[in-house]
Amino acid sequence: MLLFGTDRNRIRRYFGEVWRKHTAGQPLEPLERIIAGVIGAHPEYQAVLTGAEEALERDYLSEQGETNPFLHLGMHIAIQEQLRSDRPPGIVPVYEQLCQRYGDSHAAEHQMMECLGETLWEAQRNGAEPDAAAYLQRLRRLMRSN
Repeated sequence: MLLFGTDRNRIRRYFGEVWRKHTAGQPLEPLERIIAGVIGAHPEYQAVLTGAEEALERDYLSEQGETNPFLHLGMHIAIQEQLRSDRPPGIVPVYEQLCQRYGDSHAAEHQMMECLGETLWEAQRNGAEPDAAAYLQRLRRLMRSN
């Protein structure tokens, strides 16, 4: 199963299935272990994943102050995959410095998510591929900010 695709509900159900398998103690594939780890670090979203179908199909509106749990979890997964592959090149040492600055990996990833989101938004707005150099620049700015 490809995690990334265009069928929002299919991806959301996949997250729920991974969490169900994890909590049942069933064996997980490597990607599923990553997903289960990210979900495990977010107890506030676990009920959504085990909840009714309506919760899975719900729209989460940032303009109403809502956080989309699926987007949030997906961003963590994307960052972890970037780190595993060191793509963009050089992200690992930046991440390690951010972990030191923010105290732990989870807090560092939350900061990185802002940079990743901005980079993805910019690419979408421009109809282009995400700019890896701009993304790394944003991450490096985090290390210098107060």
